[in-house]
Amino acid sequence: MLPIAVDAMGGDHAPAAIVAGAKQAAAELGVPILLVGRPDEIGDPGDLEVLPASEVIAMDADAGSSVRRMKDSSLVRAAEAVRDGRASAMVSAGNTGATMASALLRMGRIKGVSRPAIATPIPVLGGTPTVMLDAGANAECSAEWLVQFAQMGAVYARDRFGIEHPRVALLSIGEEPTKGNPLVKETHKLLADPSWIGSTGAVFVGNVEGRDLMTDAADVVVTDGFTGNVALKTLEGSLRALIDGVLGAFDTDDATREAAKVLMPALGPLYVQLDPENVGGAMLLGVDGVCIISHGSSSATAMVNAIRVARDLVVGEVVEHLRAATAPVVPAG
Repeated sequence: MLPIAVDAMGGDHAPAAIVAGAKQAAAELGVPILLVGRPDEIGDPGDLEVLPASEVIAMDADAGSSVRRMKDSSLVRAAEAVRDGRASAMVSAGNTGATMASALLRMGRIKGVSRPAIATPIPVLGGTPTVMLDAGANAECSAEWLVQFAQMGAVYARDRFGIEHPRVALLSIGEEPTKGNPLVKETHKLLADPSWIGSTGAVFVGNVEGRDLMTDAADVVVTDGFTGNVALKTLEGSLRALIDGVLGAFDTDDATREAAKVLMPALGPLYVQLDPENVGGAMLLGVDGVCIISHGSSSATAMVNAIRVARDLVVGEVVEHLRAATAPVVPAG
């Protein structure tokens, strides 16, 4: 297996946490890692190979202009490593927009894909995560793009989570086909025509609402990038507030602290399922290579999980499957 290119300079805790996670992943998973970044800041890479890159795109930098201007940045060099066959995948916890731009401009799109989309696994307690896309790559979309997101999301759910016939749903404000804005209504009509399914093995189950994202209502939920990103950040903030509230309540007085000793062993596994660090990052579907976007606050543990996902998707040949599944959508009738 070719190495996985890891952007050592991307993320709030880079490079220390990223390098530590890369070393841990190499030891635990047995995968070769290519660290990309400034050698003097990376420090001791251990047995890992380093690809020098002199520039770093800041977390708050403008994505498009930075990628075009900073050609020796760690993000651009990581994407080029995949393009040139030096790496099998790229992983970054850095600037999300710049990660997308680097992958798109250097790797290119899979032929026939109109727009790449970010596929993010949403945790479902006691079940398989719900894959939501787009989670922020395309603020404005057409119905044809959303149908293609459904194709790619179904392939991703099948390859990553082993779901033979992924249930695909459309995010709306009501379950009825007549609910939603013009984009949702038009997309529903296209998805109701099974001609889009092709080799994906998907099953369209209709509309779902925001409350269904963390349930077993669907395996894949499709929406535009603006709505998807708002939904994702709302879920993240709500879960964080809930966890902080519970932990605060447990530390109110001696009685609640004693209760916490009894309840924490039972709540621990729930926290593990809901912790974003265990998700492993989101994949940018539609580019001609595996690109994993990890959370900006990723720790070493989060990086290990992101590299694990990248490895699994490379081994599972997800890009080849996406290439086979995507095709121009012809409206019904």
